[in-house]
Amino acid sequence: MKHELIAAIDLGSNSFRLQVGRIVNDQIYPLDGLKEAVRLAAGLSPDKVLDAGAQQRGLIALQRFNERLTGFDRDSVRAVATNTLRVAKNSRDFIARAEMALGFPIEVIGGREEARLIYVGVAHTLPDPHRQQLIVDIGGGSTEFIIGKSFEPLRLESLYMGCVGFSLRFFPEGRIEKRALKEAELAARRELQTIAHAYREVGWQDAVGSSGSAKALVEILEQNGLSEGGITRDGLERLRGILLRAGSIDRLNLAGLKGDRIPVLLGGFAIMSAVFKEFGLESMVFSEGALRLGVLYDLLGRYHHHDLRDATVTEFISRYQVDRRQAAAVARTACHLLACLDPATREADHPERRFLEWAAKLHEIGISIAHPGYHKHSAYILANADMPGFSRMDQARLSRIVLGHRGKLTRVSAIEPDNADWLHVVCLRLAALFHRARDDRGVPPVTIARDGTGFVVTVREGWIRRLPLTAAALEEEQRQWSSVGHALRLRTEAAHTALV
Repeated sequence: MKHELIAAIDLGSNSFRLQVGRIVNDQIYPLDGLKEAVRLAAGLSPDKVLDAGAQQRGLIALQRFNERLTGFDRDSVRAVATNTLRVAKNSRDFIARAEMALGFPIEVIGGREEARLIYVGVAHTLPDPHRQQLIVDIGGGSTEFIIGKSFEPLRLESLYMGCVGFSLRFFPEGRIEKRALKEAELAARRELQTIAHAYREVGWQDAVGSSGSAKALVEILEQNGLSEGGITRDGLERLRGILLRAGSIDRLNLAGLKGDRIPVLLGGFAIMSAVFKEFGLESMVFSEGALRLGVLYDLLGRYHHHDLRDATVTEFISRYQVDRRQAAAVARTACHLLACLDPATREADHPERRFLEWAAKLHEIGISIAHPGYHKHSAYILANADMPGFSRMDQARLSRIVLGHRGKLTRVSAIEPDNADWLHVVCLRLAALFHRARDDRGVPPVTIARDGTGFVVTVREGWIRRLPLTAAALEEEQRQWSSVGHALRLRTEAAHTALV
């Protein structure tokens, strides 16, 4: 990436946000921001289907963002989607349309990855990030809780409760009743009890709120004289009285209450009140840092080749006791083959090369569970484990490639015929096949080229003649690729002919 301007898009359950920043000496200075109150979670039906109205609101917002992002290169923009698009059954269809409207890829990130990115954003705005902090981020569909210190998260959790869902569930039509408020707080406290004890054991020095609900509560409490600064327990109790006396959200007359927060204020208030009670808080400060700023700093890390995904892969190699030498040999050969198919991937930092390299280094993690069918265990771990830095889509892609690296190719036949994942699958399958002996023979004298929707593998005649097991395996490979409609042909070349 050779840009000083970068952009992050947060497709939240309540609002879609765009943040543009400028990189100056390893710091990000926000330049421009856009916000659209999409209320995506309000369009999620009880059976987790996103309705047409919510989808249309989202697409209109992304079309507006697209205009602001004119001239930005693909690798200087990162768009992430959160809880509503994690749970919606039709999220894949919506995301395909959303990517066309935005003009950039969109990643659906897991709850803990969302929490990590929130912490990255908040930590860069704290006056003293070396103090141990509890971060609470109430979103539209989920609430993230992080304990961190010195830019390192110590605890990360995401609970399925948010200001949009709670407002719709407990306060239909904006009615404010004492019983409903109590039920909303109790529901939130039940969720919080699953993490509160562990969090209190770790402890914190300061409590920090981030994102829209926390910001709205700070502005209301301060501008109405309910708090001298930030969110306080006493201020929340005084606000509770005002809410109940109003009886309806329409009759509230509060300084600092903005129009786009009115529909979700009650849900956010109930969750925050429960957080204060369950965590024993007396006060909380607010940070402007949030998910989108964390995404910008994550992009900055990739800009300087400090990609958290590399650290995650290294940690998984250690955790699952991967044979490092074998993984490295397979990775080298797989990347050599990919470069034959796509010369641009000869560059070490090419994103497709890096992705294949990660898949190759992790393809044997399932052996830690059982050797028979280990590729299926590997695929399951990659699809379901918490992998900091990787989106849910990244993990699903890694899982598919690793699942397809041995055995029946029909297991991954759902991959679209023109999808680039087939290139990764063929390169990883062949690399694993060539290094089955687990020796130090290095990158073999083999090249590969595309042939329509299939491939031509060229091997050195003298080399393959000495390896009857490999030759037999290559014949089986031809049958496997035929079973999924992709021909794979084997061609031998005389030893004196150079292989490129």
